[in-house]
Amino acid sequence: MIERLAHHMEIPLRERNQLMLAAGLAPTHPERELDAPELLAVTRALQSLLEAHMPFPALVLDRWWDIVDRNAATDLLLAGCAAHLLEPPMNAVRLTLHPEGLAPRIANLGQWRSRLLAQVQARSDRDGDLRLRDLAEEAAAYPGDGAGRPALTDVVMPLELTIDGATLRFFSISATVESARDVTVDELRIEAFYPSDEDTRNIVFALT
Repeated sequence: MIERLAHHMEIPLRERNQLMLAAGLAPTHPERELDAPELLAVTRALQSLLEAHMPFPALVLDRWWDIVDRNAATDLLLAGCAAHLLEPPMNAVRLTLHPEGLAPRIANLGQWRSRLLAQVQARSDRDGDLRLRDLAEEAAAYPGDGAGRPALTDVVMPLELTIDGATLRFFSISATVESARDVTVDELRIEAFYPSDEDTRNIVFALT
């Protein structure tokens, strides 16, 4: 009954396990390491998607926005970030909003900061995850504000990133593994970046 209700309420697998434990029952869903043999088919599929997305950046993120895999095109985004931010586990929120990360090169930092902080806070509130709460508090303390709104002509909010004197505009699409039964797999998602305009597309191809 607990599992059925949790499924209909779309509760993440980690929280379903916690509900089962609270009820004095065994957890329903295993949580394996990412390199476990049982996860090989999934990790291979994710790597294929990352490679196929070249020359545009794509990342695989976990529940806490830690980067568990990425393609070579992300080097374009990470160039200039402080070394301590690039030490594993790299965290996408920290890399984006930290003053020694991407933040100084994001032309629309106020927009992107507001969006990202809202996502982290919403997931922290939903899941009651202390690690996410700490990440939200840390990121909110970085310099910056929520000023600025997307142009009315924009159909998506772009990430406007200055690289080698040019401003590149990307939007992102997130994808998850459907019908996951393992906690680790359930929490993985691909964040793939696409050019928002032809100038960005042309510049990326020229830089690669």
